[in-house]
Amino acid sequence: MLRKIRITAAIFCFTLISLLFLDFTGTLHGWFGWLAKIQFIPALLAVNIAIVAALLLLTWIFGRVYCSVICPLGIFQDIISWASKKRKKYRFSYSPAIKWLRYTFLAIFCIALVAGISFVVSLLDPYSAYGRIVSNLFAPIYQGANNLLAYFSEKINSYAFYSIDVWLKGLSTFIVAIISLIALFILAWRNGRTYCNTICPVGTVLGFVSRFSIFKPRFDTQNCTNCGLCERSCKASCINSREQTIDYSRCVSCMDCVDICRKKSLRYLPNFKLKENVKPINEEVKENITDNSRRQFLTLTATLAAASALKAQTNKVDGGLAFIEDKKIPNRATDLTPPGSSGMRNFNQHCTACQLCVSVCPNQVLRPSNNIERFMQPKMSYERGYCRPECTKCSEVCPTGAIKSIDAAEKSSIQIGQAVFIKENCVVNTDGVSCGNCARHCPTGAIHMIPKDESADALATPVIETQRCIGCGACEYLCPARPFSAIYVEGNQKHHLV
Repeated sequence: MLRKIRITAAIFCFTLISLLFLDFTGTLHGWFGWLAKIQFIPALLAVNIAIVAALLLLTWIFGRVYCSVICPLGIFQDIISWASKKRKKYRFSYSPAIKWLRYTFLAIFCIALVAGISFVVSLLDPYSAYGRIVSNLFAPIYQGANNLLAYFSEKINSYAFYSIDVWLKGLSTFIVAIISLIALFILAWRNGRTYCNTICPVGTVLGFVSRFSIFKPRFDTQNCTNCGLCERSCKASCINSREQTIDYSRCVSCMDCVDICRKKSLRYLPNFKLKENVKPINEEVKENITDNSRRQFLTLTATLAAASALKAQTNKVDGGLAFIEDKKIPNRATDLTPPGSSGMRNFNQHCTACQLCVSVCPNQVLRPSNNIERFMQPKMSYERGYCRPECTKCSEVCPTGAIKSIDAAEKSSIQIGQAVFIKENCVVNTDGVSCGNCARHCPTGAIHMIPKDESADALATPVIETQRCIGCGACEYLCPARPFSAIYVEGNQKHHLV
């Protein structure tokens, strides 16, 4: 019964968290965005003491149920491990904890967290690792299926679905996601929860607390027949059936052992109900059954995702005649961070590169950075759209406090950067034609068109009123100059109010 309750709760959390990364409309975040905010590392970075304390209290009472119910990466490994049962059941065996490796990874994580080395923090955070896998590998499949539905719906004059662009947001982040998926797949397929009990810093911290938890799976040595079934079904490899002991620092309270025990000699009980006894004397010891099976199956769901994501954007045609060259990203001295992030420093310290904001950005402005100092953290770029003043999706979904929640009025008064005019690129100077696109579409009226000389038929070029510019990128995106816009936005290290 306990196992069924745990599985039901885990499926609920896993499905909804996955949909948070797949839902490109951002609709689900209004209902279930709290699931991202109760993840351990995001809550820690957001300095949400109440959630961190609640998770530690939950672990102290019930053990590491966070790892088997709330953490999406842990549940993902359970799914892989469950699928591998078709190859061989009861393939696990007890193995001593590799404490030096666990604490080494924890020390590296803590040092990186204090030193602000965001790249290391984002790699080791289990929630962010799962988010990158979903948003980079599974989301293109989901979006492709949506586009297929939109195509067939249009054929029957229904517009319940609409097509969206499927594009590669960041090659380096895509590669990291593939490597992470393959590594997790191999570890979970062969050995169950190896990642959780060896590498994951959250698992190590909660494991220390769970050693003192009130409720635990406990042996009743009077009924135990030393069949070893519990040990062979434990994906955390923490049950030693020979000595009838459990390493509670690695136990994730999955209840598999309790459910499979035929003699009911393993029960999930509080401390005062049943004391754990020492192993029986002169009991015949059975051999550990080792997993000597070879790796036979390695599926690459990412292949289909890569095919969709790497597909180049189709060339657009003006009136069916003129070829329009794709824009190139300008070389910004300072990357742009989203409104609500306060600036580069705050953003770097709190962002774990989970890609949740990238997934929900309706204007395709956010994409992962390739800069080693901010590797995989979102940055803003305006080749595919601009940051509309009325949109606050990224601030609504961020679970770490890297992007604080703001409304549309606050966003319209935050200057994240300033527009810069490059007269050599302007079509007024290169082609001798009138334009004014940047001034017409500036939402704050920060751009004015001024005649470039005193002649009567002089063409007008833009002049920027930097005090009113908020850095939304409308001018850069809508500039017809190719391959580089004649006007681009340079980021501010610290955001200002205008």
